[in-house]
Amino acid sequence: MAATNSFSSYGSVAKTFHWLTALLILTTLPLGWVADNLAYAVLHADTAPTEAEIARAARVFSLHKTVGIAVFFVALARILWALTQTKPGLLNAENKPEAFAAETVHWLLYGSLVLVPLSGWVHHAATEGFAPILWPFGQNLPFVPKSDVLAEVTGVLHWLFMWVLVGSLVLHIAGALKHHVVDKDSTLRRMLPGRSDAPEPPRQHHSLVPAVAALAVWAMVLTGGWVTGEFAREAGDADIELAEVQSDWQVQTGTLSITISQLGSPVTGSFTDWTAAITFDDPAQVGPAGSVDVTIAIGSLNLGTVTEQAMGADFFNTAQFPTTQFTADLFRTETGFEARGPLTIRDKTIDIVLPFSLDVEGETAVMSGSVDLNRLEFDVGTSQPTEESLGFAVSVSVDLTATRAE
Repeated sequence: MAATNSFSSYGSVAKTFHWLTALLILTTLPLGWVADNLAYAVLHADTAPTEAEIARAARVFSLHKTVGIAVFFVALARILWALTQTKPGLLNAENKPEAFAAETVHWLLYGSLVLVPLSGWVHHAATEGFAPILWPFGQNLPFVPKSDVLAEVTGVLHWLFMWVLVGSLVLHIAGALKHHVVDKDSTLRRMLPGRSDAPEPPRQHHSLVPAVAALAVWAMVLTGGWVTGEFAREAGDADIELAEVQSDWQVQTGTLSITISQLGSPVTGSFTDWTAAITFDDPAQVGPAGSVDVTIAIGSLNLGTVTEQAMGADFFNTAQFPTTQFTADLFRTETGFEARGPLTIRDKTIDIVLPFSLDVEGETAVMSGSVDLNRLEFDVGTSQPTEESLGFAVSVSVDLTATRAE
C-alpha cells in the first residue's frame, strides 16, 4: 500500500492520521464529560469533598486536557500532510447535494479539530487552578495572560466548538455508514487499513463553497451563543460591600493576594474589596511606628477555577464568616518594618508578624510585604488533612501605595 494519496485512494499516512485522530477524539470527549460530572460533584456536594474525590476529578480533567493537546498537534500534522497530497475524489460526485454536504462536514471537522483543543488550551492558560496538563509544557502560553474575561470567553468558545465537532462527527459517521450499508460503495473501505479496491472516481471540480458554508455554520453557532447569553459573564461580586474607612493614610492603589499550592502547582488569587485604616509616623529609631486595621471581604476573592470551592463551608465559609480582620501595631526594626497583631479568619484568631518594606517620599508611601500562613491553624480545608491535593502553606502578599490624608 502506497504511503501517499492518489485520486482513487488514500495512502497509509493519511489513513494513520485518520484513525489516530478518531481514537483520540473518541477518548477525549467521554473524558471531558466524566471530568465535568466529577468536578460538579466536588463543587456542589452537600458535604466537604474528600482528597480522593478531588484527586480523582483532577486526574480525569488532566487526562482530558492532555489528550486534547495531542488532538491539536495530530490535527495540525494531518492538515499539513493533506495540503501536500492529492485529494481523493468523491465516489458520488454526481450527487451534487450529497457531495456538497460531505465536503462541508469535512471542513467543519478539520476546523473543529483545531478550534476545540486550541480554545481549551487558551482557557487553561488564562485561568488559575485545578488540573494541570500532563505534557512537559503547556501550563502557560505565550501572549496569553491570566485573565478572568479571556478564560470565560475561551471556555464558552470551547463548549460551542465542541458541539460543532460532535455534530459534524455524527454526520461524518452517518455518511460513512450510509455509503457502506445503503450505497454499498467503497467510500468507507478505501479508508480502512490495507489495499482497497475502490473504483476510479468520476471527474469532479472542488470549490470553496463548502468551506464558506462551514464558516457560516460556525458564525451561526457563535451568534446563537451570543444571543442566548452564553458569553454574558457572571460578575464575581463579594457577598458584602465594605464601607470606606477613615485613615491618616489613604490607599490609592494596591493588591492583596494569596497563593496556594494545588496538586503541586501554585494558584494565585486576589481580593478586590478590602479596606485599611492606617496611622503611621516614621520613627527615627527602632520602635513603634503606628497601627493598621485591615478588613477583607472574603467573597471578593478570585481564585480561578477553585473560587467557588474556596467559599464553601469547609474552607472560608463566607456564608458564616464574610470578612477577615487584621489589627496590628506597626514597628520599625533594624532591617525594615513589621506589622504585629491578631489575624482572624473564620472563628480562629492567631497573632502573626508581617514583615514589610516601606519607601516614604514626601506625602507618598509605597509598601510591600508577605507572610506565610498554615491553613489548618485557621480550620480552612480540614477535609484535606494532607498536602496531596492542597498544600498547608498559604502565602499572603500585599503591595500598596498610600498618600497622607489632608
